[in-house]
Amino acid sequence: MSANFEAKKALVEEIKDKLSRAKTVVFVDYRGMTVEQDTKMRAQFRKSGAEYKVYKNRLMLRALNELGYTDVEKYLEGTSAVAFGYEDELAPAKIVKDAANENCAMTVKFGIYNNKVVDDGVIKSLASIPSRETLLGQLVGLLSSPMRSLAIAIKAVADKQ
Repeated sequence: MSANFEAKKALVEEIKDKLSRAKTVVFVDYRGMTVEQDTKMRAQFRKSGAEYKVYKNRLMLRALNELGYTDVEKYLEGTSAVAFGYEDELAPAKIVKDAANENCAMTVKFGIYNNKVVDDGVIKSLASIPSRETLLGQLVGLLSSPMRSLAIAIKAVADKQ
């Protein structure tokens, strides 16, 4: 066997490993990005414990098919890059959304969430979910609101007397 074939086989195994470890995977069309935008986006991925790589479509398709993800060939046309989210499920979607807002040419193709292939609409929905800290703050506000209202009402009654 040729060295090129062995190298491609190793790349497919690498992609399969990353796909199986990732909580969320986002596939994007990165056409129109500048080097500066790409570098900034990659730094954000590293900071959030995610990874952004460019692989050949054929290698990604082979890895996806070997893992049981079928009917994805229609998405893997043109330029493709993939973002693997290992720690935070929402990080890849949010980073890609922010990068797409800066660069209108960049688009989400599809993704894998909860071991299911999802379209770009689901990925965009994931990106719009507030951060964990924001959600916890909203929950605390929601839980403290009835008590605060009761305290204000009791104080108003006491002030009238």
